[in-house]
Amino acid sequence: MAKTISKIWALVLNGARCRILRGVSGKGEDTPAELVLRSESRNLRDIMSDKPGRSFMPAAGGRRSAMEYGSDPLAEDQREFIRQIIALLESHRRAGDFDKLAVFAEHDMLGHLRQMMPPTLADLVIREVPKNLVQLSAQDLAEAVARGLQDGSGMS
Repeated sequence: MAKTISKIWALVLNGARCRILRGVSGKGEDTPAELVLRSESRNLRDIMSDKPGRSFMPAAGGRRSAMEYGSDPLAEDQREFIRQIIALLESHRRAGDFDKLAVFAEHDMLGHLRQMMPPTLADLVIREVPKNLVQLSAQDLAEAVARGLQDGSGMS
């Protein structure tokens, strides 16, 4: 019987940057190829510079009052970044580029990712590690991911 070889990818992210390691073996042999995405990294000051506007209330004597922001702008930026990552992963999943996914992310991003990830991707997740490894060099990152894959076979 022929042994099938798994195509493992590792998703490494924090709130501003995402690195996707393709062709991870878990043995630390080679430095895998990488895809990199960056958030637009807008500051709250930049987001809030576009004021939400004013409303006119005829029932209140024709006064105008400032409108509030509908949501947390920084959290919405993070969610949009995660949506972009998920869209990229989904397109590669549909193309058959990987069949297993290991996730290494800072704690908050891991939680957001879990909530937003569709079942088609979530079913491929073999490991979750709540660590921010984005800043590591390519070689150190490959070694850290290999160690993370060897530390356990299930979800952490």
